[in-house]
Amino acid sequence: MSKEKAIATPNKTKQILEKYDFSFKKSLGQNFLIDVNILENIIKHAGIDQRCGVIEIGPGIGALTEQLAKAADRVLAFEIDQRLIPVLEDTLSEYSNVTIRNEDILKANIKEVIPDYFKKDQPIKVVANLPYYITTPILMKLLMERLPIQDLTVMIQKEVADRMSAKPGTKDYGSLSVAVQYFTEPQVVMNVPKSVFMPKPKVDSAVLHLKMRSTPPVHVKDETFFFDLVQACFAQRRKTIMNNLARHFQPQMNKDTIRETLLKAGIEPGRRGETLTIKEYAGLSNLFYDQIKAR
Repeated sequence: MSKEKAIATPNKTKQILEKYDFSFKKSLGQNFLIDVNILENIIKHAGIDQRCGVIEIGPGIGALTEQLAKAADRVLAFEIDQRLIPVLEDTLSEYSNVTIRNEDILKANIKEVIPDYFKKDQPIKVVANLPYYITTPILMKLLMERLPIQDLTVMIQKEVADRMSAKPGTKDYGSLSVAVQYFTEPQVVMNVPKSVFMPKPKVDSAVLHLKMRSTPPVHVKDETFFFDLVQACFAQRRKTIMNNLARHFQPQMNKDTIRETLLKAGIEPGRRGETLTIKEYAGLSNLFYDQIKAR
């Protein structure tokens, strides 16, 4: 198929929207890609070949899905908007290796359906142009459910991509950076201009590649407690971790015990959350967990 005939062109997208009298729903964060070169680059960065199975989230009218269908063995796409199901059945009619599920990804039992669509031991990847308003909940669900996937390549808001891949000591580094880097090795692989979307979003975009870790880079005694403590340390960014933790743990722990625990972990109480590495957070979490458990 020539690039001119692909779904991801301004003319073809307009034709499809007019044919189905489709109107964008702001509440679903719908922005459709209209540049085939961008899509081909996403697929290249995702490392997709004919052996791969792909999970896509929010296929829209099928612009990215079409390119995935050509590159991969199988594509399973989750689309929440029921109005788009007949559109996708039409636009992707020539691809027998695509399945669309009209389902909310946040409610879907992905682990359960994977064996129905993909071969045993097949490399599975997630590739998606994610709705910006719900990027973090979707990604955290996919990561925390420990799905049998190799990596995720997602188009998201540039600001969020920068936060997820940020290093300690930078303004973008926060609890989201720690959580994402606990599960994956993130890398921003390309920036994407607003002009390649219909309608144009108000923010810049980036493609983030997340390579799943086989095991987390640190040992924590309780993951829920660990993520909770990290969030507490960033609750008020301008405050010290001592103040943030005192606010979080009192009255369970008094200030003296909190200070002692920080010093035992080798962490100055006057430091701020963005200066701690994931290793320091793990050590801190384990000590606080022991303190709470001992009570």
